Amino acid sequence: MRLYNTLAGEAQEFTPADGKNVKMYVCGVTPYSSTHVGHALSYVVFDVLRRYLEHLGYSVRHVQNFTDVDDKIIQRAQEQGIGVEDLAGRYIDEFFHTMDALNIKRAHVYPRATQEIKPIVATIEDLVDKGFAYPGGGDVYFRVNRSQGYGKLSHRTLDGMMAGARVEVDQHKEHPMDFVLWKGSKPGEPAWDSPWGPGRPGWHIECTSMSMAYLGDELDIHGGGQDLIFPHHENEIAQSEAFSGHEPFSRYWVHNGLLQLGRDKMSKSLGNLVSVEEALERFDPDSIRLYFLGSHYRS
Repeated sequence: MRLYNTLAGEAQEFTPADGKNVKMYVCGVTPYSSTHVGHALSYVVFDVLRRYLEHLGYSVRHVQNFTDVDDKIIQRAQEQGIGVEDLAGRYIDEFFHTMDALNIKRAHVYPRATQEIKPIVATIEDLVDKGFAYPGGGDVYFRVNRSQGYGKLSHRTLDGMMAGARVEVDQHKEHPMDFVLWKGSKPGEPAWDSPWGPGRPGWHIECTSMSMAYLGDELDIHGGGQDLIFPHHENEIAQSEAFSGHEPFSRYWVHNGLLQLGRDKMSKSLGNLVSVEEALERFDPDSIRLYFLGSHYRS
């Protein structure tokens, strides 16, 4: 079987590192609203990939995270007057209900960022000790200049990223493209203790820490939507290879195309979405799966 590897920029013959066991990590949802059919498309794609690999005789270990604390979850919980944990828990339960209805096999592990704080902090401490990260103003940032080959997944250079980019000025950053690993807490936000003061993990570091905790420091397949290539997956590579001291972090990077509604991608932030619950009220689960699979997974 050949898979298009975003890192290589071409389709390559797929073989796992040890020839028989496939370690696959797929980026999961941020549970602050209902799961929509754009999410479902992605998880159907990786469900089919996993099922086919198992059909070929491989043993697949599948890990998929929940980003269960971030700015959007905090804001939505405050709007509804409930706790962050309660809000995230409600939408995680709904996620499982809708994915089960679509006959998507459950991952073997679903780590949640809020339950992995200790290993995340340990990962950040290691990056600081090695000089790849630095504290500033209660936050901790990753030094992109220390990462050889930064931009290799999105096939961009640092200069190219900066050109025309709207980069938020932060007096604590050494370089405008440095990204946050630990966010110092603000009043009323959930926070955990750390060597740099109370705060919470940045978005990118949680996936590095959790994928390595459950799959080791070299994955066979890392998956997600094309909208995650930059900055999320680019930053994951930089911090993961800095932490482990070797590359590649993932041997194959598989990205699905994004479901369109009109001219725009379907996303919670744009508000132009159809929930899986709504789709299932109108269509049979197998019909939805076949509809998704009627187009090439990268289109």
